Amino acid sequence: MTTDQDPRWLTPEEQATWRALTSLLVRLPAALDAQLRRDAGITHFDYQVLSQLSEQPGRRLRLRELATLVDSSLQRLSQVVTRLETKGWVERVPDPADGRTTLAVLTDAGFEKVVATAPGHAAEVLDLAIDPLSPDQHRAMREIAERIVGTIEERR
Repeated sequence: MTTDQDPRWLTPEEQATWRALTSLLVRLPAALDAQLRRDAGITHFDYQVLSQLSEQPGRRLRLRELATLVDSSLQRLSQVVTRLETKGWVERVPDPADGRTTLAVLTDAGFEKVVATAPGHAAEVLDLAIDPLSPDQHRAMREIAERIVGTIEERR
């Protein structure tokens, strides 16, 4: 798209903010993924799927709804669920309320995996992302994240 106006560039302050944010967006997920791979043999995304299922009534959820909760495409989620099925942690079953949809169900073994993994993951999250901040900074970070995510969602 071309316009007659000059492009808007980031100010030095905006550039510093943007670079700090992009560094955080790369480094924090990598650090969480490394901890989970080292301590539990799973990825951060695997943990998100297992954790979300563990919090649902009956430990089950439609795949499409689960994809939304873990910020994933249905295709990516399906590949991960297939991998988790081979480990015996998740099962796919037809939705009794709508035979056209499929439910992901967390097995007892999957629930045990989440329970065993959660303390180490929580400790890493606290150490890296919560403890370094004051309560005011927690609120500010949450508000900033929600604002940015809201802007993204509005554009969809």
